Amino acid sequence: MSAEVNQRAEFAARAFKAACLAELEALKPGNVHIFADGHGMVIQDFIHSAEAATQVIAQPESSVGERILHSIEATQAAVGHNTNLGIVLLCAPMIHAVLHVDRGNLRRDIGSVLDALTVADAVLAYRAILLASPAGLRESPRHDVRTEPQITLLEAMREAGERDLIAQQYANGFADVFEIGVMRYQETLRRWERPAWSATAVYLSFLAEFPDSHIVRKYGSAAALRVREQAAVTLRLMLEADNPKLFMRDLLKFDGELKSQGLNPGTSADLTVATLLAVSLQNADAKGPE
Repeated sequence: MSAEVNQRAEFAARAFKAACLAELEALKPGNVHIFADGHGMVIQDFIHSAEAATQVIAQPESSVGERILHSIEATQAAVGHNTNLGIVLLCAPMIHAVLHVDRGNLRRDIGSVLDALTVADAVLAYRAILLASPAGLRESPRHDVRTEPQITLLEAMREAGERDLIAQQYANGFADVFEIGVMRYQETLRRWERPAWSATAVYLSFLAEFPDSHIVRKYGSAAALRVREQAAVTLRLMLEADNPKLFMRDLLKFDGELKSQGLNPGTSADLTVATLLAVSLQNADAKGPE
């Protein structure tokens, strides 16, 4: 194994952990963050999960499916419940692209990784999903995760893309991560020069754009649409602020309202981590890993 590959792996692991921790520093209404725990989980669970997954997700010799399964196994050993399945599903192909595709364009490189996914990747990813046992996991009439897959992981994600935002990223080549998440992050970082507030804006952008898949699974589409409408108003007001810190009280109020109803926009949080990782990896494209 070349020194360059090892260097890339070390960089990707650091970038992954940094993205996980940076997302926790953002005030994300309804989700766990440094300002408030919630839903029976504490921030330390997510810190320990990030540390555990970091040890295995960027192993140079791993396939995408192995990155997913090994990360979830490590997380379960560390915290005993699901804290990062969506994060791992999103970040594994991104990290694989950094390690094994070298065209200097992260988004295209991720597309190449997705196109090369195999049935074996699907088998391992299904095992990871069952191990994590995400809330609201339902049976599917086709390609259910409780059965042995006969299709590639990309084909399985395309099948689930209409009902799950994480699967949708596989199906559309991570278009939402780059066209919504990365663009919002870069725009607000130029204005505010505060990464944590930019991450909040990313989170609200996803929540305002889509009914959150986690809420849909647990509470149904009507609840997810109500949260989406609230998030759209909150995002608009936040983006009007010259100093987003002055909007903090409103964000904390929204946070409390969602948590009092048990509503956790977990998928929007997962997409925020993927966005932060994409920004970091994309910034390294031109200059190489540090």
